[in-house]
Amino acid sequence: MKKNNGISAEELSGFCAQVAMLLEAGLPLYEGVRSMAETGAQTPCAAQYEQLSNALDETGSLYEAMRRDSAWPRYLVEMTGIGERSGRLEEVMKGLSRQYAREARVREAITSAIAYPMMLGIMLAAVILVVLLLVVPVFRQVLAGMGMGLDASATRLIGIGTTVGWGVLGIASLLLIAAVVIAVLMKTKYREKTIAFLTDLIPMVRKVNRKLSVSRELSVLSMTLSGGFAAEEAIEMAGSVLEDKHAAESLNAIAAKLRDGAAFAETMAEGGQLEDLHARMLRTAAAVGHETDMLEQIAGIYEEDAENGLHALVSVIEPVLVITLSVVIGGVLLSVMMPMAGLLAGLL
Repeated sequence: MKKNNGISAEELSGFCAQVAMLLEAGLPLYEGVRSMAETGAQTPCAAQYEQLSNALDETGSLYEAMRRDSAWPRYLVEMTGIGERSGRLEEVMKGLSRQYAREARVREAITSAIAYPMMLGIMLAAVILVVLLLVVPVFRQVLAGMGMGLDASATRLIGIGTTVGWGVLGIASLLLIAAVVIAVLMKTKYREKTIAFLTDLIPMVRKVNRKLSVSRELSVLSMTLSGGFAAEEAIEMAGSVLEDKHAAESLNAIAAKLRDGAAFAETMAEGGQLEDLHARMLRTAAAVGHETDMLEQIAGIYEEDAENGLHALVSVIEPVLVITLSVVIGGVLLSVMMPMAGLLAGLL
């Protein structure tokens, strides 16, 4: 599971849910966080909880306490600050808990989309390697032991099959190495550049990434607007916490239109990020004063679409690898067995 600066999305969801429950029950945060640090002493995040508890005792602010530890994602920290400034920290934490729970599901789908094809690719490379290094030499030894020679066409056929096998093995090896490099880069500071590269390279990844970006953008806007901020301020704050530069630029353009007096819902609908149906849904919701609820609902729709897109990507990769495996192995074996079968038929 991909982690946020060392803390998993599931752990972040649980943390936000616990903070929301503490606030709802009216308990002091420093006592609640201290209890979380004690009960979580044996968990991977024990150090983060302990440091957060100590910082909270000193500052009295959850936002300031979280800022002292880089393990907490910047997005979570800034949204916590927005919640404290607006006096709606409980609602913000509930929203963040739901959002990180959704992100955990999406990341699980991404892991599946990467891991299973990699397993098939490794199997493809291993089987081809066995055929080329073990099966083909055995056939050659059998023919030599029988004292049979191969004519030019048979020799050419075996050479072509072997060359194709080594070629596919080389391509599969390069793809596996590329997948490993990408997986490593996704855990470094080059994560955003890696995502941008994959987005430009693969159309299906581009579509999924766009859905995820819009989902997070709408979710942030829903939380900031429900926190009592004006539309223009909500847009600016949302842009400051988003990691996707393209989404942040789009929000800056929307903020500029709002400063010129444009309506929020209409500007969002015309921004080009929403599909026509969802744009109409937002306009209708704004007319009856429920635009924040509609933003959250549309965010869920786009996140579900992204999950479906990942599953569709896996459903395309799997049969392609299986077909490739079958064709290559079958071709290599036939290139050796057909000449041998011809020689044996000539003896009978």
